[in-house]
Amino acid sequence: MKKHDVWSSIHKERESLVETLSSLSPEQWSAASWCGAWNVKEVVGHVLSAAEQTTFNFYKQLASAGFKFDVFADRDAKKLGALEPDKLIRRLQARTTTTNHPPAPVIAMLGEIVVHSEDIRRPLGIKHQTPEAALVAVADNWKKSNLLIGSKRRIAGVHLQATDVNWSHGSGPVVSGPLQSLVLAMTGRKGALPDLNGDGVAVLEGRN
Repeated sequence: MKKHDVWSSIHKERESLVETLSSLSPEQWSAASWCGAWNVKEVVGHVLSAAEQTTFNFYKQLASAGFKFDVFADRDAKKLGALEPDKLIRRLQARTTTTNHPPAPVIAMLGEIVVHSEDIRRPLGIKHQTPEAALVAVADNWKKSNLLIGSKRRIAGVHLQATDVNWSHGSGPVVSGPLQSLVLAMTGRKGALPDLNGDGVAVLEGRN
């Protein structure tokens, strides 16, 4: 996927998330997400932080967190997550055309919005299907990367087989299912494992 197409996919997924967020009740905003201890509002804060980020500010904020990425991310998620929902929505809507990003590959930004959007939707029972091209691009990136989330390590020694698109990776015990759920499993979202089949599912269950 070319860089222009990656940004186009990012913007479309942000627009879709804005649409989802606009329909949430106060109770849903405060509900638990699939992203660690963060609630839905805090995950939105994290997504917004990445969408508004620049290289200079990233390093400045990381330094203020003692160069501990988890501390930096948690601090920002909770700071922005304290905003009112309508303000979060407006600010994210403003990032459906911009191309600024932290010092990471642009494809990582696509993975960010794809996975965190599902961190919000899935526990709330909201269905969304990311386009195939975007999912394949994200899966192809993370199958070879341990950047921040350790996906390459997590899926080592298993064979991932999508059942809805032409995509597979690795060798070993099989993990089969929809590519969107495979992508979530690659990033450690164990809530996606019931969507998957094969002897390799138990392997992923035992890994962080």
